Amino acid sequence: MKRTLFIFVSLVALLITGFVIVEAQSDTLQQREATHKAQQEARQQKRAERIAKYERYVDSLVQSHNYRFVPQTMQQLPAGMMRNLQNPNYEIIVWDSAVDVCMPFLKGYTPPYYPVVFNYVLSSVEGYTVEQMTYGWHVTFQSTMFSATTYTFSFEIYSHYGGATLTISSPFYNSVQYTGNIFGI
Repeated sequence: MKRTLFIFVSLVALLITGFVIVEAQSDTLQQREATHKAQQEARQQKRAERIAKYERYVDSLVQSHNYRFVPQTMQQLPAGMMRNLQNPNYEIIVWDSAVDVCMPFLKGYTPPYYPVVFNYVLSSVEGYTVEQMTYGWHVTFQSTMFSATTYTFSFEIYSHYGGATLTISSPFYNSVQYTGNIFGI
């Protein structure tokens, strides 16, 4: 009888202890889930703040008229071959007082096209306009680049991504489109 009572008391104590342990583990699991969710929300908020800060940075570059466009690809429009640009010297630098152009271009209206490199410092450009759009900025200007042909430079700058698309067009040649990134100078 004592032995049965001892076994019964031991089983009850074991059940109570097991229940407390399960309850404690349940509370710990809920606490971990709550902590994990709070950490996720904090990371999301920090990322959103960093993205907004980067957008303000790109916007300030465009508004200051002091930025550098570095192309990564080029394509003759309307359906030319996409070319990767590996030369680190290709760039357009926009300053308050000048535009420095070192970009490849494909001349010709029909094949065979011939490649040239625009390598000019343009001390003055015509029709420099900056227009804010929902995606970022649209920047346009024109230059003769010391020739009889007027070239139109049209940037689509995406504030959210930091990337840009540049289209150089001319009345005598097919347009060439470049994709790349915007950097501060």
